[in-house]
Amino acid sequence: MHSRNSHFEYLVLSLFFSLLFSASGAWAQQAAPASGQPDSSTAQTQSSVVENSPKPISSGAFNASAELLIGPGDELDITVYGAPDLSAHARVESDGSVLLPLAGYVSVAGETSSQAGRKIEDNIRQAHLVKDPRVSVYVKEYGTSSISVAGQVGKPGVYPAIGPHRLFDILQTAGGVSEKGGDIVTISHRDDPEHPITVKLSKDPGQMARNNIELQPGDTVVVPDAGIVYVLGEVGKPGGYVMNSSGGVTVLQVVAAAAGPTRLASYGGVKIIRRTPDGLKELPVPLKQLLHAKAADLPVQAGDILYVPSSRAKSALASSTSLINSAGTTALYRLP
Repeated sequence: MHSRNSHFEYLVLSLFFSLLFSASGAWAQQAAPASGQPDSSTAQTQSSVVENSPKPISSGAFNASAELLIGPGDELDITVYGAPDLSAHARVESDGSVLLPLAGYVSVAGETSSQAGRKIEDNIRQAHLVKDPRVSVYVKEYGTSSISVAGQVGKPGVYPAIGPHRLFDILQTAGGVSEKGGDIVTISHRDDPEHPITVKLSKDPGQMARNNIELQPGDTVVVPDAGIVYVLGEVGKPGGYVMNSSGGVTVLQVVAAAAGPTRLASYGGVKIIRRTPDGLKELPVPLKQLLHAKAADLPVQAGDILYVPSSRAKSALASSTSLINSAGTTALYRLP
């Protein structure tokens, strides 16, 4: 009896280990691709991850990591390794050249530090002073080490810029864009004033990061005036409304931004006061028809005054001159 039970236990154990080894072999075959080439499902998953991973933001036309360029008045430390007699501490001349001992004048304006170093190496090599020169150029001080900020900012002026600065840093230093400032900034480089660039001040975080370009000493940043349309009289929120750079603003848009006409508004006397080369002009506005979509919406221009009178009596602001004087004291808002 005892031998029969032992034989049965032996069969059970044999079957168990047989199944265990079979399962281990199958698991090893499935796991093998992880140490070698990935199988098709793994490769497909990895490909999907690569394709869906976020791509780096491109700076577009702007190179935020561009090196600063050497210009007239910059103070340079020039080191020629192994030849201290050729090393120099010099300031760039007005014509963009720098005087080196024994090597003469070398033009370095408009070059980066590394480019200027290679240019000096070529000059020394051609003069047969050193067979294989190694030159290091360090800009100790930029002669035009400032950035000018003008236009609609809190504190226009000239700000020091030793080393790289970004656009938003300079605008913040200058007190930020004023309530009358536009959303397009113009930047002129010292070495290329004929080709200024423009940057849009977007509210989108990604666009802001891309447009926060690096400025160079000698740059001029200008924040122009924004177009403003004034809405006065019987509206919920009278004031001046700053237009965005896209333009294309209409009467209904500014009326909607001004919270619409009040219950005291007179629709028959609505008008636009506009400055023209021939003087002030009053343009009637069929506001009631516009609100009921019975007439085509009218475009407005920067500087226009849209006046919605009261139905009770003639307003003290009925004349064009009074309206213009009143517009200058109103609150300012930005159109959405």
